[in-house]
Parts: sequence; C-alpha cells; structure tokens
Amino acid sequence: MKANLPFKHIITVKNGKQYVVFDYRDGEGKRKRKWVTTGLPEKCAKKALNDKVEEIVAEFYENYLKGNVTKTDKPTSNIPQVKVSANAGDLANMLFGDYVYYWYNTAKSTFSYNSVIEYEHFARRIREYFDEKYPGLKLNEVTGLHIQQYYNYLHDSGRKYGTVRAYHAYLHSAFKYAVKMDILLGNPTEKAQLPRKEKREPTFYTKDELEKLLEVFKGDRLELVINIAAFYGLRRGEIIGLNWDSIDFENKTMTIRRKITGSYKNGMGEYLHIDNELKTESSVRTLPLIPRIEKMLRERKELEEYYSELLGDDFDRTYDGFVCRDNTGKLITPYYASSHFRIVIRNAGLKQIRFHDLRHINPPFSHNSQVTLLRQYIPLQKNGRCKPSAHICLFISVFISSCRSRSPARCRLRCSCISV
Repeated sequence: MKANLPFKHIITVKNGKQYVVFDYRDGEGKRKRKWVTTGLPEKCAKKALNDKVEEIVAEFYENYLKGNVTKTDKPTSNIPQVKVSANAGDLANMLFGDYVYYWYNTAKSTFSYNSVIEYEHFARRIREYFDEKYPGLKLNEVTGLHIQQYYNYLHDSGRKYGTVRAYHAYLHSAFKYAVKMDILLGNPTEKAQLPRKEKREPTFYTKDELEKLLEVFKGDRLELVINIAAFYGLRRGEIIGLNWDSIDFENKTMTIRRKITGSYKNGMGEYLHIDNELKTESSVRTLPLIPRIEKMLRERKELEEYYSELLGDDFDRTYDGFVCRDNTGKLITPYYASSHFRIVIRNAGLKQIRFHDLRHINPPFSHNSQVTLLRQYIPLQKNGRCKPSAHICLFISVFISSCRSRSPARCRLRCSCISV
C-alpha cells in the first residue's frame, strides 16, 4: 500500500472471491468504505492478483481525484437463495441443508440485526454438519434422533449450554414454520433434549472492589463508560448508543432510547449497527442524572468541542452526536469496551469479571454495592433524606436494570437498605 495515497486499501476474501476494500473520506469528511471485486477466485496466482489489484487501485485513485467515488455496501450474505416450488409436497422433499437456508431467507425480514448475523452463521454450520453426516437427507426424513445427535455433537465439541440452546431455537423455529405451512406433520426438535445446563457461580464486585475499579479507570478512554455501567447497570450497547440528544442537563435526565452493536465478519474489522428501536417498550427509559455522572458528561462535551476545533478536518465526525468517543472523535466500540476492560482489570490485579457483569454486581436481596456508591453522590438534606431534586425513581431504575425481576415488592426490598 502506497503511503502517499489519500486512502487505505486491503485485499480480502469474500464468498470465495478476492476483493479490494477501500477506506477513505468523502468530500464532507465522512469515513466511507467501498468493496471492489477482482473477479479472481480465492486461490489464484499471486502475480495475477497483484496486477489486478494495481489496476483497481489506479482506477479508484483516478475516480477519487475526480470526485466520482461512491460508497457501496458490503457483499451480500453468504446464504444462497434457494429457489423451490410453492407446493408443500415439493418442499417436504427438499434436502434438509437447502431447507435450512430456505427458512433463513424466508424469515430473515423478521429478525433483529443481531439475529441476522447469528442465524447466518447457524445456517451455514447446520448445513455443513448434515451434508457431511447425512448426505441426501430430505426435510421429511429428519427425525428427533437426527436432531438429538446434532445436539450431542455440539456438546461433545465443547459448546456450552447457551450455544446449544441457541442452535435449538433456530432449528425449532425452522421446523415450526414447516408445520405451520403444512409441509410437515410434527416438529422433530420437540423430541430432542438439550444437555444439562452448567452451574455458573455469579461473579460480582463488592463496594470496595467497585471503588477500586473506578479509581483504576480514572483518565482512561473507558472512564465515562465504566462509571455509567457501574452506577446505572446499563447494557454495553445502551451506553455506547447514548447520544447527546438523550442527555437533558436542564432537567437532569438521561434517556435510553438506542443501542449500538458490533459484529466481526471475514476479518474485516468490527461492523457497527445503530439500532434506534430497543427490543421492548420498557427498554426505553428515562433516568435522573446523578451529580457525578452529570459532571463527567459536561466535561466530556467540553473536551469534544475543544478537540473538534483543535483537530479540524482530522477530527473523526463519522459518529457525531454520540457521547462515548475519544479525543479524536472515534467511537468507543462494543468490542473495544469489553476487551480493554478485561485487560485493565487484569493488569490492576482486580477480580476477573466480564463487562456485562457490571449489570449484576451484587447477589439478589443482599446489601447493594451500587446503592452504597449512589448514596455518596446523591445530595442529601441534613436529616439524611434525599433532596427533592434527587428523585427516588433513580434507585428504582437502578434496581430494575440490575435484577431480572420487575416485581415492585422485590425492588422495595432492595431499597430497604437505604434511608430516603
């Protein structure tokens, strides 16, 4: 790659073909990515590939200088389109591997973004297994024994209970559709049993460990992210999805209304997806700003404005409006949040937990570490009661987001350890 080019490019493989992927900025300074096929197969002569790449890069550079470069989407899914008759009898005689893909393409529009990525992977793995173990197996020949053997194979291969259950959910939905459409009479997945669920001891931080955690992350890129996670128990994607339009400094509230998720495909880095609709209505919620977080948010906003002016065109504006960015404007991605969190706590000698475990940092019905921390940052009157500006719904919101149950009785029990 030539250092003097105003863009970057790499060579990668997708669907058995060689591609050149360009990373550049458009006239408005927005970061773009464009895929260009070489037309060559994955296994090809190195000289032929280099000659073709040089030709493509030269053409791209010429178009770039003329301002004719436009963005193209990523190559389409690996899942092939299976053309079949609409007759139920014909569908029943379809190869099971083909049906796995057929159902994916049929139901794809009903999936969430994360499910599309996950189910594409499942469909490919399921077909590979059944094509190898049972070549020629038709949809109407699949039995509960076939499915049970597949679950056993997943378990024996080291897959955890949650992974096997996810494959089961995919297959169950695929067969359920076949029954609904009168293609099959029964659902063979209902005859198979999942492996026993592993017992996992909950991992959480005590009050002292939490305070050390916050101290360790002072000055770190993740400082704001970790503080929001520790005090509010929000999901990783919800924190990274926070936008400045969700922060109301005047009314001192923070609204959770979107999330950002990431996925890795074919070694091309982390693809980010902004979901402006959360899974359920109750997921959209407005929480009061505690003084500590409000102060950090104001400081973050001032820094962003300062570095945006200082760096000018070099400031990354791809994710303008989002809160969790570094001083160069780059968004803190979900993968970075989890991986950097793991590295920092390991180097600090803290107990190893997942980023997600910050949502469950204390066992049910015990003295709440988050509450103990919150008491230090909620303004109190002389009698120890909360000032009117520090609304009690903050505590309830924290409890609700950090425990599975939405039971008011349970929340009241967990609130009983503090004076309000």
